[in-house]
Amino acid sequence: MNHLTILIIKFITCLIAFGLGLDLFFDATFVDIVSFSLFVTVASYVLGDRIILPQLGRRAAAVADFLLTYLSVWIFGSILLDNYVQIGWGSIISATIITVAEVFVHLFLQDRIQTTVQNDEKVGTEKKRTGFNPKLAFSTEFASDDDIKEMIKAAKKTTEKE
Repeated sequence: MNHLTILIIKFITCLIAFGLGLDLFFDATFVDIVSFSLFVTVASYVLGDRIILPQLGRRAAAVADFLLTYLSVWIFGSILLDNYVQIGWGSIISATIITVAEVFVHLFLQDRIQTTVQNDEKVGTEKKRTGFNPKLAFSTEFASDDDIKEMIKAAKKTTEKE
């Protein structure tokens, strides 16, 4: 499944979610629903599926998708929509629907990522490395420092012997 198919699935999911969350229970225009869907689709794909999912996993990507949808409706809804009840409930309903749908998209994507990596390792190609540590397990380095006074004394002794 290529990137365009995933974007289309995400866009249709967002249209349904925003249609239910903003238009079914409240009065939102079609332009509002499409604009919210386009923004959340692109932002969720870039942030959630391309960055967070491979590095931190499905749970973190689902939380990021929920927060992204919820905050985008709150921020842009306060500009485009008039009713605060519509903004509040619309953001909760839309974010919940999109998060549930994204769980299945993430399952599919992560299984595909794992099979691609396994196939690449069988062929012998090297796994693409990013600058991120996937498990966030950072290590520290310890070393013993030399005492400068002892080094000066040792240097003086060697110069006195010469």
